[in-house]
Amino acid sequence: MNISELAENKINRFKTGYVFTYDDFDIPVNKTSALKKALSRLTKSGKIVRLSKGRYYKPEKGITGLLKPDEYQIVKDLLEENGRLTGYLTGINTFNKLGLTTQLSNTIQIGTNNEKKPVKRGKYTIRFIRQKNKITRENIYLLQILDSIRFIKRIPDTDINQSCERLKRIIRDLADEKKDYLVKLAIKYNPATRALAGAILEKIKGEVYVEGLYKSLRGSTVFKLNISAQTLNNKNKWRII
Repeated sequence: MNISELAENKINRFKTGYVFTYDDFDIPVNKTSALKKALSRLTKSGKIVRLSKGRYYKPEKGITGLLKPDEYQIVKDLLEENGRLTGYLTGINTFNKLGLTTQLSNTIQIGTNNEKKPVKRGKYTIRFIRQKNKITRENIYLLQILDSIRFIKRIPDTDINQSCERLKRIIRDLADEKKDYLVKLAIKYNPATRALAGAILEKIKGEVYVEGLYKSLRGSTVFKLNISAQTLNNKNKWRII
């Protein structure tokens, strides 16, 4: 069986939307050139789509045409390193999944502990935001909630009060141990995030519950978020305007 046949047989076993690279094919290094040519032919035939240099996926056909791969598939190699979790998805597309916006974006954001420069991958721009908390599989959802609080003013196609109401519902639905964890994670965020997270959690759990967050807000800084008193009637205490 030649390289073209081996490549096609392998691709036939891939799920639609799965992003693959040369490493997904178990072939000798001296056959890489032949593999590249085989993938180029399959791209021209429309069986696979080239996402970016050395990255391809088997497309799924939708009502309006070929569907894009899942966001995770596009950046999965940037979320782990040697089996260790190093990043998580966040940003507009994640806020969409949280029900905070109807918009989607070709900019994919990844939360990571280390500063990184933006990456272009086909028509997608991948940007990295600094996350001070250790990233674990258990806390990703909570970090995504806190990121949406942090960037609440940048969430498109919505009113900031609607976003705040939605976040209140999301946090209220968390199990108590998750709310406890959220408070601990929030401490490492910027003051405006701590203030808004604290104000929301105070409405849900009471003053004592968020005493640590409140004490962490030293000084007289005012946080201009344009949230109404009807949405958060304790906003003045947290210096939110």
